[in-house]
Order: sequence, then structure tokens, then C-alpha cells
Amino acid sequence: MIKKIAVFSIILIFCLAYYFNFVHKKKNEELILTEEDNYNSNLLKDIKYIAKDDDGNEYIINANEGEIDLNNSDIIFLKDVKSQIKLKNSDEVNITSNFGKYNSSNYDTIFSKNVVITYLNYKITGEYLDLSLPKNRMIVSKNIIFTNEENVLKADVIEIDIKTKDAKVFMYEENKKVNIKNKDYPDGNN
Repeated sequence: MIKKIAVFSIILIFCLAYYFNFVHKKKNEELILTEEDNYNSNLLKDIKYIAKDDDGNEYIINANEGEIDLNNSDIIFLKDVKSQIKLKNSDEVNITSNFGKYNSSNYDTIFSKNVVITYLNYKITGEYLDLSLPKNRMIVSKNIIFTNEENVLKADVIEIDIKTKDAKVFMYEENKKVNIKNKDYPDGNN
């Protein structure tokens, strides 16, 4: 009888050891994977958002990937961004950048790093663009170069009203001036 109890105890110890060392550990590993999967679920691939305002203007934003802000689900951080603004009764504005920050509740978008804006024969390059559709405003800043068929303009900031297409161009420092050169006369002589 003692031999049977001893054999049973040994078998029970091996079973418990097996359970706690292998089965229980595996359940914990699955739990860890589940937590990682939930954490990574805020990553998005091949993103496309389309918005229209009351005036019939359309805003399309595409990105290779994005990540939803864990503190505010309306904010999406984007990589490799391409955007179009299709203005009613006007030509399309195209914007590209390495990064973006898109607010899905009000469509405000910040483009950063290697920003390129094209509209008709105009091209603006810079490092930062703050686009607000509700305010009808684009503010481009940092290393601005504005070109068209005839001129090259260098400035710190260009602020554009999207509806009226009016622009303000300025420098941060009062003692610095906006630099404009005609492509036909690059040295400044007419």
C-alpha cells in the first residue's frame, strides 16, 4: 500500500511539475503575445482618408503607414504622406512629405520633413506645413523655396489662404529680407 501511495505521489509530482513548467508557462506566453498584439493593433498600413467640406472641396490623404495616438484616437501619425486638395472651381493642390500628423475629427494636418507642395506651375518646398481646412489656411515654414516658371523665392514662412489664394511671405528676423530672383537673371542684373 505504501508503494502504491509513493508511486502515485511521484506520478502526481511529475504531472504537477509538467503542468507548471510547460502548460502554465505556455499560457503566460500566450497572454504576453495577446498583450503585444493589442499594443500593435494601433499600427495601420496603406491608409487613405477622404473628407469633403460644405463648399464641395475634397481632401484626400494617403500614407504608407500610420500609428494611432494611444492618448487621442483622433490623431494618426503618418509616414510617406501624399495628399490632394481638390478645390471646387480651382485646380488641385498636391502635397507630399516624409511624415504627417492627421486629426480625423477636424482634418487638420501637419506635414513635416521634405514637404513639397505643387499647384499649377508653382512649387513650394520646406520642412513644415500646418494645414487647417476649417481655417482655410496653409502655413509653410523652415527653408522655404517657392518657384514658378520665372522666379525663385526664398523665405522663412509662407502663409496661404486656401479660398482666396492670397499669400503672405515673410522672414522671422526683421533684419533679414525675402530673397527673390528671376530665373532669366540669376545674378540680379536685368
